[in-house]
Amino acid sequence: MRIAHFGHSCILVELHGVKVLFDPGTFAHGFEGITGLDAIAVTHQHPDHIDPNRIEALIEANPTARLLSDPQTAQRRSEGWEPVSAGQVLDIGELQITGGGGRHAVIHPDIPVIDNTVFQLGTAADPAQLVHPGDSLWVPPVPVGVLAIPAVAPWMRIWDTVDYLRAVNPRTAVPIHFGIIEPAAQGIYFGRLNEMAPAGTEFRAIQPEDQAQF
Repeated sequence: MRIAHFGHSCILVELHGVKVLFDPGTFAHGFEGITGLDAIAVTHQHPDHIDPNRIEALIEANPTARLLSDPQTAQRRSEGWEPVSAGQVLDIGELQITGGGGRHAVIHPDIPVIDNTVFQLGTAADPAQLVHPGDSLWVPPVPVGVLAIPAVAPWMRIWDTVDYLRAVNPRTAVPIHFGIIEPAAQGIYFGRLNEMAPAGTEFRAIQPEDQAQF
Protein backbone atom coordinates (compact mmCIF):
# COMPACT_ATOMS: atom_id res chain seq x y z
CA MET A 1 0.00 0.00 0.00
CA ARG A 2 1.18 3.51 -0.82
CA ILE A 3 -0.31 6.62 0.78
CA ALA A 4 0.37 10.18 -0.34
CA HIS A 5 -0.92 13.03 1.82
CA PHE A 6 -2.08 16.29 0.25
CA GLY A 7 -3.02 18.08 3.43
CA HIS A 8 -5.90 17.94 5.88
CA SER A 9 -8.05 14.85 5.05
CA CYS A 10 -6.93 14.44 1.43
CA ILE A 11 -4.94 11.26 0.84
CA LEU A 12 -4.19 9.23 -2.26
CA VAL A 13 -4.24 5.49 -1.59
CA GLU A 14 -2.78 2.95 -4.01
CA LEU A 15 -3.84 -0.56 -3.03
CA HIS A 16 -4.20 -3.75 -5.09
CA GLY A 17 -3.46 -1.80 -8.25
CA VAL A 18 -6.25 0.73 -7.64
CA LYS A 19 -5.83 4.47 -6.98
CA VAL A 20 -8.38 6.21 -4.76
CA LEU A 21 -8.21 9.91 -3.84
CA PHE A 22 -10.05 10.86 -0.66
CA ASP A 23 -11.57 14.18 0.39
CA PRO A 24 -9.99 16.81 -1.92
CA GLY A 25 -11.11 19.79 0.14
CA THR A 26 -10.28 23.45 0.62
CA PHE A 27 -7.34 22.89 2.98
CA ALA A 28 -5.67 20.36 0.64
CA HIS A 29 -3.09 21.28 -2.00
CA GLY A 30 -1.17 19.44 -4.70
CA PHE A 31 -3.89 17.04 -5.79
CA GLU A 32 -4.99 19.26 -8.69
CA GLY A 33 -2.71 17.66 -11.29
CA ILE A 34 -3.39 14.03 -10.41
CA THR A 35 -4.55 11.82 -13.27
CA GLY A 36 -5.11 8.09 -13.63
CA LEU A 37 -7.45 7.85 -10.65
CA ASP A 38 -9.77 4.86 -10.43
CA ALA A 39 -12.00 6.56 -7.87
CA ILE A 40 -12.57 9.84 -6.06
CA ALA A 41 -14.15 9.27 -2.65
CA VAL A 42 -15.75 11.98 -0.51
CA THR A 43 -16.80 11.18 3.04
CA HIS A 44 -19.18 14.14 3.47
CA GLN A 45 -20.29 17.49 2.07
CA HIS A 46 -18.25 19.98 4.12
CA PRO A 47 -15.95 22.12 1.93
CA ASP A 48 -12.80 21.04 3.75
CA HIS A 49 -13.56 17.58 2.34
CA ILE A 50 -14.84 18.53 -1.14
CA ASP A 51 -13.71 21.85 -2.58
CA PRO A 52 -16.53 23.12 -4.82
CA ASN A 53 -14.08 25.31 -6.76
CA ARG A 54 -11.67 22.52 -7.71
CA ILE A 55 -13.65 19.28 -7.79
CA GLU A 56 -14.98 19.70 -11.33
CA ALA A 57 -11.50 20.15 -12.82
CA LEU A 58 -10.32 17.06 -10.93
CA ILE A 59 -13.23 15.06 -12.35
CA GLU A 60 -12.51 16.31 -15.87
CA ALA A 61 -8.87 15.24 -15.51
CA ASN A 62 -10.00 11.76 -14.42
CA PRO A 63 -13.00 10.99 -16.68
CA THR A 64 -13.06 7.25 -15.94
CA ALA A 65 -12.83 7.58 -12.15
CA ARG A 66 -15.82 6.40 -10.16
CA LEU A 67 -17.25 9.13 -7.96
CA LEU A 68 -18.13 7.78 -4.52
CA SER A 69 -19.62 9.72 -1.64
CA ASP A 70 -22.01 9.75 1.26
CA PRO A 71 -25.67 9.76 0.12
CA GLN A 72 -26.29 13.47 0.80
CA THR A 73 -23.27 14.62 -1.21
CA ALA A 74 -24.32 12.38 -4.11
CA GLN A 75 -27.79 13.92 -4.01
CA ARG A 76 -26.46 17.49 -3.89
CA ARG A 77 -24.11 17.15 -6.87
CA SER A 78 -24.77 16.48 -10.55
CA GLU A 79 -21.60 14.83 -11.89
CA GLY A 80 -22.77 11.23 -11.49
CA TRP A 81 -21.76 10.54 -7.91
CA GLU A 82 -22.57 7.10 -6.48
CA PRO A 83 -23.99 7.11 -2.94
CA VAL A 84 -22.22 4.68 -0.61
CA SER A 85 -24.11 3.78 2.55
CA ALA A 86 -23.10 1.86 5.64
CA GLY A 87 -22.82 -1.84 4.88
CA GLN A 88 -22.65 -1.36 1.12
CA VAL A 89 -19.86 -3.25 -0.67
CA LEU A 90 -18.50 -2.49 -4.12
CA ASP A 91 -15.50 -3.59 -6.13
CA ILE A 92 -13.05 -1.68 -8.29
CA GLY A 93 -10.74 -4.19 -9.91
CA GLU A 94 -9.27 -6.31 -7.12
CA LEU A 95 -10.08 -3.70 -4.46
CA GLN A 96 -13.14 -4.05 -2.24
CA ILE A 97 -14.67 -0.90 -0.78
CA THR A 98 -17.07 -1.17 2.15
CA GLY A 99 -19.15 1.67 3.55
CA GLY A 100 -19.40 2.18 7.28
CA GLY A 101 -20.65 4.61 9.89
CA GLY A 102 -23.23 6.83 8.24
CA ARG A 103 -23.35 10.02 10.31
CA HIS A 104 -21.00 12.94 10.95
CA ALA A 105 -19.83 13.43 14.53
CA VAL A 106 -21.97 15.87 16.52
CA ILE A 107 -20.50 19.38 16.37
CA HIS A 108 -23.16 20.97 18.58
CA PRO A 109 -26.74 19.97 19.44
CA ASP A 110 -28.01 23.03 17.55
CA ILE A 111 -26.28 22.00 14.31
CA PRO A 112 -28.01 19.32 12.19
CA VAL A 113 -26.04 16.09 11.82
CA ILE A 114 -25.21 15.26 8.20
CA ASP A 115 -24.26 12.05 6.41
CA ASN A 116 -20.68 10.81 6.65
CA THR A 117 -19.56 7.58 5.03
CA VAL A 118 -16.55 5.76 6.47
CA PHE A 119 -14.63 4.10 3.65
CA GLN A 120 -12.93 0.75 4.29
CA LEU A 121 -10.55 -0.51 1.60
CA GLY A 122 -9.26 -4.06 1.27
CA THR A 123 -10.41 -7.48 0.12
CA ALA A 124 -13.20 -9.86 1.05
CA ALA A 125 -10.83 -11.69 3.39
CA ASP A 126 -9.31 -8.50 4.84
CA PRO A 127 -11.81 -5.67 4.24
CA ALA A 128 -10.24 -2.90 6.34
CA GLN A 129 -6.65 -2.73 5.19
CA LEU A 130 -7.20 1.03 5.17
CA VAL A 131 -9.96 3.03 6.85
CA HIS A 132 -10.77 6.69 6.13
CA PRO A 133 -13.45 7.80 8.63
CA GLY A 134 -13.95 11.36 7.43
CA ASP A 135 -15.44 13.27 10.37
CA SER A 136 -16.55 10.24 12.33
CA LEU A 137 -15.36 8.15 15.25
CA TRP A 138 -17.09 4.99 14.04
CA VAL A 139 -15.22 1.82 15.03
CA PRO A 140 -15.03 -0.88 12.31
CA PRO A 141 -16.09 -4.35 13.43
CA VAL A 142 -13.06 -5.97 11.79
CA PRO A 143 -9.27 -5.66 12.29
CA VAL A 144 -7.85 -2.46 10.78
CA GLY A 145 -4.50 -2.19 9.05
CA VAL A 146 -4.02 1.55 8.50
CA LEU A 147 -6.35 4.06 10.16
CA ALA A 148 -6.38 7.60 8.78
CA ILE A 149 -7.21 9.16 12.13
CA PRO A 150 -8.63 12.68 12.52
CA ALA A 151 -6.08 14.35 14.79
CA VAL A 152 -7.71 17.75 15.32
CA ALA A 153 -11.32 18.83 14.85
CA PRO A 154 -13.86 21.32 16.26
CA TRP A 155 -16.09 18.39 17.18
CA MET A 156 -13.45 16.42 19.07
CA ARG A 157 -11.27 16.55 22.18
CA ILE A 158 -7.86 14.86 22.35
CA TRP A 159 -9.56 12.55 24.88
CA ASP A 160 -11.97 11.44 22.15
CA THR A 161 -9.14 10.91 19.66
CA VAL A 162 -7.13 8.76 22.04
CA ASP A 163 -10.16 6.65 22.97
CA TYR A 164 -11.00 6.20 19.29
CA LEU A 165 -7.45 5.14 18.48
CA ARG A 166 -7.52 2.62 21.30
CA ALA A 167 -10.95 1.30 20.32
CA VAL A 168 -9.92 0.73 16.69
CA ASN A 169 -6.46 -0.57 17.68
CA PRO A 170 -5.04 -0.43 14.14
CA ARG A 171 -1.68 -1.77 13.07
CA THR A 172 -0.74 1.77 11.94
CA ALA A 173 -2.33 5.18 12.56
CA VAL A 174 -1.74 8.02 10.10
CA PRO A 175 -3.00 11.46 11.25
CA ILE A 176 -5.26 13.51 8.99
CA HIS A 177 -7.58 16.51 9.45
CA PHE A 178 -4.91 18.79 10.94
CA GLY A 179 -5.11 21.55 8.34
CA ILE A 180 -7.01 23.70 10.82
CA ILE A 181 -4.01 24.24 13.15
CA GLU A 182 -0.64 25.93 12.77
CA PRO A 183 2.17 23.55 11.71
CA ALA A 184 4.00 24.38 14.94
CA ALA A 185 1.07 22.93 16.90
CA GLN A 186 1.08 19.55 15.19
CA GLY A 187 3.55 18.11 17.67
CA ILE A 188 1.15 18.68 20.56
CA TYR A 189 -1.45 16.39 19.00
CA PHE A 190 0.87 13.95 17.28
CA GLY A 191 3.00 13.52 20.40
CA ARG A 192 -0.01 12.75 22.57
CA LEU A 193 -1.43 10.24 20.10
CA ASN A 194 1.94 8.57 19.68
CA GLU A 195 2.57 8.15 23.40
CA MET A 196 -0.99 7.05 24.20
CA ALA A 197 -1.53 4.69 21.27
CA PRO A 198 -2.24 1.06 22.17
CA ALA A 199 0.67 -1.34 22.34
CA GLY A 200 1.44 -2.64 18.87
CA THR A 201 0.10 0.39 17.01
CA GLU A 202 2.62 2.37 14.98
CA PHE A 203 1.89 6.11 14.79
CA ARG A 204 3.26 7.46 11.51
CA ALA A 205 2.72 11.01 10.26
CA ILE A 206 2.95 11.83 6.55
CA GLN A 207 3.47 15.50 5.87
CA PRO A 208 1.49 17.21 3.09
CA GLU A 209 2.69 16.37 -0.46
CA ASP A 210 4.79 13.48 0.87
CA GLN A 211 4.15 9.75 0.67
CA ALA A 212 4.94 6.49 2.46
CA GLN A 213 4.79 2.75 1.87
CA PHE A 214 2.89 0.42 4.21
